[in-house]
Amino acid sequence: MDKETNARGTSTRRKLKVTNKHFFHVEVFLAAIDAILCEMNHRFGEVSSELLVCMACLNPRNCFSNFDVEKLVRLAEIYAADFDVGDLARLPAQLRGFANRARKSPDFLGCTELGKVAEIMVKTNMKTSYGLVYRLIELTLILPVATATVERIFSAMSIIKTDLRNRMGDEWLNDQMICYTEKEIFRNIKNDKIIKRFEDMKTRRMLVPRNNLVIASNDS
Repeated sequence: MDKETNARGTSTRRKLKVTNKHFFHVEVFLAAIDAILCEMNHRFGEVSSELLVCMACLNPRNCFSNFDVEKLVRLAEIYAADFDVGDLARLPAQLRGFANRARKSPDFLGCTELGKVAEIMVKTNMKTSYGLVYRLIELTLILPVATATVERIFSAMSIIKTDLRNRMGDEWLNDQMICYTEKEIFRNIKNDKIIKRFEDMKTRRMLVPRNNLVIASNDS
């Protein structure tokens, strides 16, 4: 790795010599890191990046080595609808108390997942003692699922509301998107239950012909 080679991008008359270690570190490794950072900055905004950094402070690895009270308070401030002014005032004390107790408790020894931390807090009744901390952990666990669900919804919207359906109302679109995004659940619902639900909505002149529906579903 200490062998010298010609540096790229220099004049052929005045060739600059660099070691192979310098070439792979600067021209390959750092260039790849810069490209990844540039892509991440385009993908995530300032608020999203701050949110991820604050969430990382709840990582239980190495006895909560990344635990940072100020960043976790900032995380609670982002969730303004779930933490009022009084909660934000009491949160720092609860965070410090939770961190000190968790680092001394054998229950958290070797814990590497945030979901496991929530389970331990419920079993040891720390959920009651540190209610605000538990609420913050719940929001952190829900966020990835909620984000993925939102992305699925936007993807489904372009599939369902096409040019031929551009006059579809909001209520009908919402019903269609629920059926599309939760298709695995709706596949387990029998046709008879759907028909009965439809008939119970209001009094109708005649019942839905079940035999024709079964034949149509089989043909499709």
